[in-house]
Amino acid sequence: MFGFKVLASGPLALFSRPETRVERDSYDCITPSAARALYESVYWKPEIAWRIRRIHLINPIRKISMRRNELSSKIAERTASTARANGGPLATFIESDRQQRAAMYLRDVCFGIEADFDVVSGDDGAGKHASMFERRIKKGQRFQSPYLGTRECTADLQLVDEFPESAYASIPEHDFGMMLHDIDYSNNNTPHFFHAVMKHGVIEVPDFEPVESQCKQSRRAS
Repeated sequence: MFGFKVLASGPLALFSRPETRVERDSYDCITPSAARALYESVYWKPEIAWRIRRIHLINPIRKISMRRNELSSKIAERTASTARANGGPLATFIESDRQQRAAMYLRDVCFGIEADFDVVSGDDGAGKHASMFERRIKKGQRFQSPYLGTRECTADLQLVDEFPESAYASIPEHDFGMMLHDIDYSNNNTPHFFHAVMKHGVIEVPDFEPVESQCKQSRRAS
């Protein structure tokens, strides 16, 4: 098994809680799904599946509230299809659809993320995938720009051997409550949650198993 340690940092981050959809409020730390997206921004292949194992909170949790302009709606797929078929104009008028929303961001964040991957298909071995990921992240190559929750929150990624000491290394335990784990895309995009508990600055992330995989395991057991 090949494991990697990536240090992810940035001036702002926003990992929106699903219960605060209008006035967005961030989780206190990065979610496993957002952490997985960082690895996939460097190296994504349908032949492998990234698994987040641990999240380290390096910097202390700080928040800042900001307001930004957003559109209250988006262009419907049917409207876009009609414009594409007929060659007509496709536009949205910002002045009539603009609204201000507040959001509670994390600021000056730094997370240590431990992850490995499973080879789920293909003929390439795990060693080849591991070397390609390591080469790409060291050269700064990306499939897409990495971000921390939302695209305006850019992320800097660095492959490291060891993480700096966490600001919470002296705290035995802190309960973050229920946190989004990942989305089960094989089951109508169903969200899965887990109980996030930080111990000495580290959150252990359980394995994520989509419903389809759980059903297969249940059939094998029976």
